[in-house]
Amino acid sequence: MPTISVENYLKTIYKLENRADDRVKTKGIADELEISLPSVTSMIKSLSDEGLVDYEKYRGVMLTDEGTRLALKVIRKHRLVELFLVETLGYSWDEVHAEAERLEHAISDELAHRMESYLSFPRFDPHGDPIPSADGTIHESTAISLDSVEPGARVTMERVLDQDPEMLRYLERISLIPGRAFTVKERLPFDGQMFIELGDGAPTALSHALSTRIMVVVEDAS
Repeated sequence: MPTISVENYLKTIYKLENRADDRVKTKGIADELEISLPSVTSMIKSLSDEGLVDYEKYRGVMLTDEGTRLALKVIRKHRLVELFLVETLGYSWDEVHAEAERLEHAISDELAHRMESYLSFPRFDPHGDPIPSADGTIHESTAISLDSVEPGARVTMERVLDQDPEMLRYLERISLIPGRAFTVKERLPFDGQMFIELGDGAPTALSHALSTRIMVVVEDAS
């Protein structure tokens, strides 16, 4: 059974792989986990010896099939826990990430299955992130980041990539949550700030940094 440290490394590499669609640099892992670069290099060599990653010096690392399987197993438990806490215990979506970080390593496969069944086999967690199935299947999305959408487009928010509680509370306050449709009204050329129309008043301003963390599906690009 993988240690908590190994599971965290695999989950982080999977996340960075999907973000960059390429090999992951050890510095990126060190920054994400807030761990020293020598420590990361040492762990990566161990993971390589165990057949969980493919590591090439100076080129970076990528998960093997077995490494991906184990990473998705942890991610599945994390996202099921988040949804379970929201749906059954009344947690808000800005409270669940830290709890799930702890519980994802503790629950068994059987408990994860029972939680999934109780929740009627959900496809997404409270933040819109896809929940991997028990066999490792995960929803492939066509969503793009909001900052790349042209003014005039009608879009639906699919997920938010950041778990920062303050940011999530702000998004909930303006009713910008997964499943919400809105129109992109304007994008300022000098700093990327966007204005969106949620249909309930004046356009809402979003910073460029925030718009890069929101993934949307374009419904109408007219």
